[in-house]
Amino acid sequence: MMMSSSGKQSESEAASKAGAASIEDGVGGVQVTTFSELVDDVTLHFQIIRLPKQIFAWIGCNSAKFGDLYAAAPTRPSNSVSVASILGGASDNTGSGIARRLVIKTGLNVIVACNMPKNSPMLEANAEKKLVEKLIALGFSRPKSPGPGLSS
Repeated sequence: MMMSSSGKQSESEAASKAGAASIEDGVGGVQVTTFSELVDDVTLHFQIIRLPKQIFAWIGCNSAKFGDLYAAAPTRPSNSVSVASILGGASDNTGSGIARRLVIKTGLNVIVACNMPKNSPMLEANAEKKLVEKLIALGFSRPKSPGPGLSS
């Protein structure tokens, strides 16, 4: 355990013991966050790497394997989201839906690596929920706009 000169535990050590760690590089704006969650007796591991105008998210289930890789980005002028399978998987697999919804929620380009069992929609939903909660806590979500018909 690392102690500072004042005898206190460093911030990163405390975060690691709490199940989460965060490293920030002020020069390039890179922020790395890792955490694990126990959901329905399954351990889900997460890593979020925030780059300028982009987020990389990895979700692992019970192991540290990389899994399928998807890229998603906002598409203009139609205001839709395009998703591509980069490694393994197909466009209808678990990670592609998560990547698409993360672009909608953040407005950023998103890369998602996903190693979760197929045909587990509840596990997928819970993993996405935990990931979105963390992204909101880190301040990566897009501010909500007023609904149609509401003007300021």
